[in-house]
Amino acid sequence: MIWAILIGAAAGYLAGNILRGEGYGAIGNIFLGVLGGILGDFLFGLAGFSTTGIVGDLISATVGAILLVFLFGKRRHGGRQPND
Repeated sequence: MIWAILIGAAAGYLAGNILRGEGYGAIGNIFLGVLGGILGDFLFGLAGFSTTGIVGDLISATVGAILLVFLFGKRRHGGRQPND
């Protein structure tokens, strides 16, 4: 459980930085990072990829967190980009 939170925190931080400005603050990004880890593992499994170790877990969690931050950002902005 602690491992998932630490990986989720790192993944949420990375997702917030990759998507520049689409983050949800430290706690929100950690939450989305943990959920992103679950989503990333699921999606990587569907694609036939196996993630093992800290690097694999971090990559799959970051990909999942990016997807969640992007989707939640779209929802928050009503489907519009912030600069529209």
